[in-house]
Amino acid sequence: SIPFLANKMQRNYGEDHQPYNEPYGDLVPFGDPNWYRGYTSPFYKKTHSDFRLKCRSFVEKEILPFVHEWDESKTIPKEIYVKTYKAGILPGVVGKPWREELTDGIQPPPDFDYFHELILFDEFARCGSGGVLWGLLEGVHIGLPPVLNFGSEELRRRVGSPVLQGKSIICLCITEPYAGSDVANIRCEAKKDPTGRFYTVTGEKKWITNGIWADYFTVAVRTGGKGSSGISLLVIEKSMKGVDCKRMDCMGVWASGTTFVTFDEVRVPVENLIGNENEGFKYIMHNFNHERWGFVVQANRFARVCYKEAFTYAHRRRTFGQRLIDHAVIRHKLAEMIRQIEATHNLLENITYQMNTLSEEQKPKMLAGITALAKVQATKVFEFCAREAAQIFGGASYVRGGQGEKVERLYRDVRAYAIPGGSEEIMLDFGVRDSMKQFSRL
Repeated sequence: SIPFLANKMQRNYGEDHQPYNEPYGDLVPFGDPNWYRGYTSPFYKKTHSDFRLKCRSFVEKEILPFVHEWDESKTIPKEIYVKTYKAGILPGVVGKPWREELTDGIQPPPDFDYFHELILFDEFARCGSGGVLWGLLEGVHIGLPPVLNFGSEELRRRVGSPVLQGKSIICLCITEPYAGSDVANIRCEAKKDPTGRFYTVTGEKKWITNGIWADYFTVAVRTGGKGSSGISLLVIEKSMKGVDCKRMDCMGVWASGTTFVTFDEVRVPVENLIGNENEGFKYIMHNFNHERWGFVVQANRFARVCYKEAFTYAHRRRTFGQRLIDHAVIRHKLAEMIRQIEATHNLLENITYQMNTLSEEQKPKMLAGITALAKVQATKVFEFCAREAAQIFGGASYVRGGQGEKVERLYRDVRAYAIPGGSEEIMLDFGVRDSMKQFSRL
């Protein structure tokens, strides 16, 4: 046992103190964001504290006991989607506003904002499995917002309602075997037939999260000429003839349903076009900022999980007659993890505040570059912490299951965060190019 875990932190609060600043959780130092540990914060209110409790209670009961089983079986039970919806959580993964008109009476937390969504992903990421997190939440998080933000009212209701209620599954289909971060050069083609009522879609998509069990596919297709100006977004349905999905066996995120999708002359009604023809690239870029922000939340919590697992293990494990934590080299590793995790989380909260307060016109101009750089920061910290935690665990981190289970699994998941959504190299370059663009306007 670790003595400080049993200690209650006693404080005298003034009359104006809000309950959300009271210590929450097991209080492992730096094992949670600092507002859990009693630090005051300008970002969180009681509505956030209440939502945190809801998410943690759900994860403790419905997710954590089954993570190893789901990851090993590479699947998520369908009923868990509906449970997440009924708990009042699933609709929160698409950001604000909460789509009350599509959630059949499930109400949002009071004053729902992006800090609620941050809490949602942060709490679910405590499961220590990118596969489970992506299998349950990521398809909705990245696949549905283009429909909700740019689709017709009919399309929003037809697709958005069953997905937000956990009855159907959606995925985002951008990446191809020959076009990853280079979105403007996708080849998947959609030709409008002579009647003007249908598109015929032919092409391939690769590394598609949730694709193997998706009912809907938000697909980037080429409807015009070369480059970004010829791209559109279509919703393709699994039931349409010519859709074929093959599961891909990957290094990590096993339960996420990574899929190779083939569209063989699939007839798609024009009503399934998202927004305007040949404006899909703009919608994709809009979606990327929210997607990359989600990567930052997840990757930094995974880094924190690695740290926390290593910190507590170092208090239990004894070598050379003393606890691991009593070795200076181990404390140094833990200190390096802490400083990077805390710095990243502060950057994350800053960006989240801007997402809440900037206008819709300002957000893409002001947040694209810093969000891209934040993604790199978070994934590099995640990779560092996974490695250092594995070193502290030693052989226990090389075994699937047991004491080092989370660290072993997260070590395999690192690349799934460093590459998708814009590889680190592309994001670093984009961040500087965005700064150059802003500088040229001064």
